[in-house]
Amino acid sequence: MTDPKVSFWRKNLRWLPGAIISLVAIFFVARLVKWEDLGPAIKLFLPWYALATIGLTLVFLYIRAAAWRVLLNNQPKLSETFWAINQGYLLNNILPFRLGEVGRAALLSQQTGLPTAQIFSSVIIERSLDLAIAAGMLLATLPLALDMVWAKPVTIIMLIIVVALLVGLYFMARFHEQVGGWIEKTGSRWKFFTRWIAPQVRSLLSGLSALTDPRRLIYSIGLILLSWFVAIFVYWITLFAIAPNIPYWWGVFVDAVLALGIAIPSAPAALGTYEAAMVGALSILGINQTSGLAYAITLHFLQILVTGVLGITGLMRQGRSLGNLFHDLQNRKNIA
Repeated sequence: MTDPKVSFWRKNLRWLPGAIISLVAIFFVARLVKWEDLGPAIKLFLPWYALATIGLTLVFLYIRAAAWRVLLNNQPKLSETFWAINQGYLLNNILPFRLGEVGRAALLSQQTGLPTAQIFSSVIIERSLDLAIAAGMLLATLPLALDMVWAKPVTIIMLIIVVALLVGLYFMARFHEQVGGWIEKTGSRWKFFTRWIAPQVRSLLSGLSALTDPRRLIYSIGLILLSWFVAIFVYWITLFAIAPNIPYWWGVFVDAVLALGIAIPSAPAALGTYEAAMVGALSILGINQTSGLAYAITLHFLQILVTGVLGITGLMRQGRSLGNLFHDLQNRKNIA
């Protein structure tokens, strides 16, 4: 019989690495900021900035839902991918390590009957494309920012890794029958693997089919790029509150640094890493750390608010609550 105290510590130790990273990020940001100037800096963000952010965030989420649906070969309804993606963001705001990505795959599986592994493979494609786009944007804007000799090779390495991952996923999708057969043959000596793991691997490989369909892949990439354009526009226009008459590439640079920064494992809602990435990017562009933190806090709060409200609304539409959602995900019930 498992000791409840041991079980408690095992569960909570999973949070520790992300919590440490977030605390370190918060520590360094806190040392740079003049706290007495933070309140006045936040007041610079007039109500219209909040309304514009909320409105454009809704557009962003709608486009992302459409892109995800294309990756899934248009099998789910657009409304289903829209609510699932917001439920995923809600879970990301509550759970560490961006576990909402797994959660939204499971939730959409429950709604549509599609295998969870197949849906999750589309999430992997989506996030890989995001990282490739972010790395590319950072490389494009680095020459326009300060001379960051250290950052360029790091970004190039990340871009190479992401491209290699996409190429690897393509070949896995292209030869999914052979890959699946080899994996099944390798694990055939274990009954557990044959019964439970092998079918999930087949579903996962099936979900990578978007990479072998040029028309579907190009359409989904186009929608993802459009969503990035909307996100960049949000960062650009809201920066006017602290830095009027700035060029559009500032929004590109900030969004790229932020996307790569919050990809680091952290506490729920990317707390700390979001603020550190934003303050760092704006510091490079010449914005003082206090104004940068005010900007980060304002944008982060509004994004959490929008996705949180939509995520909870999605759960209510399905007659669910956060409590039974966590129970289902923890016990892996009703997940194909």
